[in-house]
Amino acid sequence: MAAKILIVDDEPVMRKSLAILLRREGYVVTEAPGGPEATDHLGRDVFDLVIADLKMEPLSGLDVLRLVKQMSPDVEVILITAFGTIEVAVEAMKLGAFDFITKPFQAEEILLRVQNALEKRRLKEEVHLLRAEVKSAFGFEGIVGQSEGIRQVLTILPRVAQTDSTVLITGESGTGKELIARAIHAASRRAQGPFVSVSCAAFPEQLLENELFGHVKGAFTGALAARRGLFEEAHGGTFFLDEIGETPLAIQAKLLRVLEDRSIRRLGDNRSIPVNVRITAATNRDLEVAVREKLFREDLFYRLNVIRVHLPPLRERKEDISLLARHFLALYCQRLRRDLTGFSPAALEILTAYDFPGNIRELSNVVEQVVALAVGPMIEPPDLPEKLLRPETKAAASASAPSRSTSLAALERDLILERLRARRGNLGLAAKDLGISRTTLWRWMKKYQIEPRGSG
Repeated sequence: MAAKILIVDDEPVMRKSLAILLRREGYVVTEAPGGPEATDHLGRDVFDLVIADLKMEPLSGLDVLRLVKQMSPDVEVILITAFGTIEVAVEAMKLGAFDFITKPFQAEEILLRVQNALEKRRLKEEVHLLRAEVKSAFGFEGIVGQSEGIRQVLTILPRVAQTDSTVLITGESGTGKELIARAIHAASRRAQGPFVSVSCAAFPEQLLENELFGHVKGAFTGALAARRGLFEEAHGGTFFLDEIGETPLAIQAKLLRVLEDRSIRRLGDNRSIPVNVRITAATNRDLEVAVREKLFREDLFYRLNVIRVHLPPLRERKEDISLLARHFLALYCQRLRRDLTGFSPAALEILTAYDFPGNIRELSNVVEQVVALAVGPMIEPPDLPEKLLRPETKAAASASAPSRSTSLAALERDLILERLRARRGNLGLAAKDLGISRTTLWRWMKKYQIEPRGSG
């Protein structure tokens, strides 16, 4: 789409000449003979760039600049004048002008300034878009679920995010603990700072210490230069300690000092380095038990356990499985360039009945496998991994095509009837439970000769 430019100049010849020049370059140009008219245009339309003459009455170019920055701070402004002074140029830049150009100027010069201003505007939009995508992916709206357990988590997270308190996130492997930590960071005052994470179970003790705290030159054999640790990398942001329960006791003592003093010491250094970080930690272990067994320091546990967020396993939030399955279906269809319409009611029933010991991570892997291998367009029970199939559905999936259709039809009809009865014939609620649209439910009911009133 062509960029939209507003030209504000009380000299008709200059205004129209500049407009013709920019239109020849493919820009969409609007003209205003003064500040009041520019105000009207800015209130009705959105522009990518404003070019304004400095000397105008009753509103000057600086007045137009102030107005633009009040109404649309991301819109760039170029000021033009025949009486350029350093003082005026400095004031214009302080007010947010992109550039300041003095008459007379060559066509190539103004076109280059316009291109540069529009490029800066484009980069700003890209940054906003990337931030929005990050917030969508890692913000609270990226957490999928409607179960009571997830609603409780979503209720407290906004308040947790606005503090700088240490957060301990507990839950089984695969429940989304790092997603919660990223969401807290994205909604916090530290969102513009780095989010640094480390798995405390991924490194031996000496390597973990080096990763966390860094070292000075000569600290050990092979330390040819100083190296910053991850705590320093996270300065001004959030540091996420995953699998904190696997941290060796010697490292736990040093983590305690970080939490108490907000400072670290590199290996081989006696000097303390202050670090401004918010610490979040996660574990799938029962740390109270680990404390009693002397495997985890009690003082560190209480320092970490300021605010606790617990994520229930997927088997305790069955109502979220269909939502998550459709979420991952959309994600992997886009990523793998597949065009699948959804899960059949029978396939959703099988997914919901499975306990998913690997929790959300396992469900994500299952859906990715299904998207990659399904014949489509609708995902049916035979498309699901064999481990999900109960004995009765295994038989249906492995039978011949005619018997498979008969078994699948009976399963789908029974499932539709069961949901209609449970919802007392409310088609909208039954369709929502089945993960399909109301229109699709009508089509299925017609296929299986189910009368709306007879469903009760």
